[in-house]
Amino acid sequence: MQNVTVYTKNNCIQCLMTKKTLTQYGISYSEKNVENDAEALAFLKDKGYQSVPVVFSEDMEPVRGFRPDLLAKLSKAI
Repeated sequence: MQNVTVYTKNNCIQCLMTKKTLTQYGISYSEKNVENDAEALAFLKDKGYQSVPVVFSEDMEPVRGFRPDLLAKLSKAI
């Protein structure tokens, strides 16, 4: 199974919808909340990201924002 990590923050509707969509596709993931995890925030900033959600997986480019089309593609890649 592919490792999927979702970077989120509190009260983020796009983050909530991204997690809900991943769950609907049966994709297990780990979540890193950038408001609660300084290392996660530093990681995203180091990669040049300024907003969440960002979904990282092993075989795809990172998915920025709520992108149901790319999440569907991810579900087929797993």
